[in-house]
Amino acid sequence: MGEHPDCALVRKAFDTFTRGDLNTLSTMMTTDVVHHVPGSNPLSGTHKGVEDVLRLYRDWGRADGSSKGIEPELLTADGQGHVIFGYRYTARKADGSRSFAMKGAQYITVLGGKISDMEECVEDLDAFDAYWLG
Repeated sequence: MGEHPDCALVRKAFDTFTRGDLNTLSTMMTTDVVHHVPGSNPLSGTHKGVEDVLRLYRDWGRADGSSKGIEPELLTADGQGHVIFGYRYTARKADGSRSFAMKGAQYITVLGGKISDMEECVEDLDAFDAYWLG
């Protein structure tokens, strides 16, 4: 048995994100997509609609000399439109002042073959906030 179509969509969306192809990524999301980011930092909050979600991704990937990475570890579906995407998340400021390495996950809802909702979780919310606030 092959990969579930919802997992294949999320894998393709992640690969597209890592290549920085936000135009293609936008076609994989519903127009009213929502991405929830935990914490109390500049990226935190509920980002609604394709443009707002893409703005979040541009902010995450801004060229500030820092290094950030997401290494997939788990991708599983329930067959009813939900995917768990688990990963190892790393970041280091260019000047070395702040960094983290932690597990993270997204609970993703897929509707009609498109991503409609992403609920993000991180292993160490305090370190996550400190990195983005510093």
